[in-house]
Amino acid sequence: MHPFANKITQLFGIQYPIIQAGMVWVSGWRLASAVSNAGGLGLIGSGSMRPELLLEHIRKCKLATNKPFGVNVPLLYPDIDKQIQIIINEKVPVVFTSAGNPATWTKILQQHGIKVVHVVSSSKFAIKAANAGCDAVVAEGFEAGGHNGREETTTLVLTPAVCNAVSIPVIAAGGIATGRQMMAAMVLGAQAVQIGSRFVTSNESSAHINFKNAIIASVEGDTLLSLKQLTPVRLLKNNFYEEVRQAELNGSAIKELQALLGHGRAKKGMFEGDLEEGELEIGQVGASITAIKPAAQIVDELWQEFELTLWYPLK
Repeated sequence: MHPFANKITQLFGIQYPIIQAGMVWVSGWRLASAVSNAGGLGLIGSGSMRPELLLEHIRKCKLATNKPFGVNVPLLYPDIDKQIQIIINEKVPVVFTSAGNPATWTKILQQHGIKVVHVVSSSKFAIKAANAGCDAVVAEGFEAGGHNGREETTTLVLTPAVCNAVSIPVIAAGGIATGRQMMAAMVLGAQAVQIGSRFVTSNESSAHINFKNAIIASVEGDTLLSLKQLTPVRLLKNNFYEEVRQAELNGSAIKELQALLGHGRAKKGMFEGDLEEGELEIGQVGASITAIKPAAQIVDELWQEFELTLWYPLK
């Protein structure tokens, strides 16, 4: 493979500009270390972890890789101050923040030598992240799984808009699962890609096998963005999704929607494998995934296809 270097690979000290998204109930130390060992940047998803569990995953990740890795921290979750302190104490090199104000923790983390990246769904929020001093931003399009922007801007539109709005490096996310899609994002100005759905169906992902198989069996149109009144989230259609849809159609209040979500639905679906009553967060690109593979093989295939497209463009 040809050597590759740009602002993102240099910022993180990684071989390939491929970042594995830090997803709740999916991205533990096994997945993060496997992606980092393969030359990308693996992220531990702290959103589903209490502080003591996050500490355990960070320490196990350190034992499993000598390469850089990071932690994704949703800023709206409880115990955020404890999580940040653990990350600082353990000298985690990279933090990706989301769902909150980037100005709150960016400078504190950077004072301890930690690189900070914030996930945004619009140019307006990208500018806020740049003004807060973030080292880079993730421009996450409407196609992405999990929590999403209310604006419903697609990756194809959002990526160049964010690249034009800020001077810090931009990482594209949403709808990217192949080397060709990666190439498209980088032609639009991104310096790297963040990939979630493709890594959900990796061997090392902690997603339940039922969930992985449901993704492989899914077809185009099987996911929809819902809960726009509360926190928009892209879900695979099932009984739970129908409950949410009916509640929204009936004009349920935000408290009623919160109650519907408040039964550990994400854990039930993605981690425990309840395909009907659980919350199944996955991106539109899940419909194109056909096999469960080792994370290292996924990274390798992404990069090989990227290089092939780079040197031998499709006719």
